[in-house]
Amino acid sequence: MIYQSFAQLYDQLFDQKLYRRWLDFTLNCGQTVAGNKVLDLAGGAGRLAVMLAQRHYDVTVADFSSEMLSLANQHADEAGVNLKIIEADMRNLTNLPQYNLVTCYADSLNYLDDMVAVQMTFRQVYEHLTTDGIFLFDMISPYKTDVVYPGYMYNYEDEAHQHAFMWRSFMDDEVKHGVIHELAFFNRLSNGEYQRVGETHFERAYQLVELQTALDQVGFERIEVSSNFGQNKVTDKDERWFFKCQK
Repeated sequence: MIYQSFAQLYDQLFDQKLYRRWLDFTLNCGQTVAGNKVLDLAGGAGRLAVMLAQRHYDVTVADFSSEMLSLANQHADEAGVNLKIIEADMRNLTNLPQYNLVTCYADSLNYLDDMVAVQMTFRQVYEHLTTDGIFLFDMISPYKTDVVYPGYMYNYEDEAHQHAFMWRSFMDDEVKHGVIHELAFFNRLSNGEYQRVGETHFERAYQLVELQTALDQVGFERIEVSSNFGQNKVTDKDERWFFKCQK
């Protein structure tokens, strides 16, 4: 029997097309950066980092999960690229050097507990950027947490009936713009039985003006916000915002 962890199953079933879109957004926004040193915050299994390394960027992956970082190291070996792997909390990057580009995608910042933690992370990123460095990240909006996610359900099963995924989302009544995700993977074992691996995730969103103010307060002077991976202007019904911030 082959048992798999939540991290492994999440990595296998994640929509790979999204990595390509994050890559395109990163390459497009990072054209003016002088150097090639990149920090991918909350970089998880390193899929984006590998793509950047294949394009000759010097990439460091930082994540809170040692299991995800183990997968990142595995993917780097398989792709024949070098990644620096660091287990770190994005709120404290004290021992890291400066970078030309810092990325943080997949609404990772929405997993932080409150605006204090978000601004703390913004400050850490600012301090670890070179003079002409750029910070790129995305975050889900209050429209996503308050309108789209409550009652949301997604079910998936692969054609071979080896893996299935169930995702349900609920409004978090105790947190403003908060949402709770119940995620469960079902992995078919060699004996025909199914292994269930599940986690509960908590996210919260913030008003756009709060995020812009926090970025301004830590020192970012040029802040551009868009939707649809930088393709569209911001509207009241955006589910996700994309930020490009410079000193």
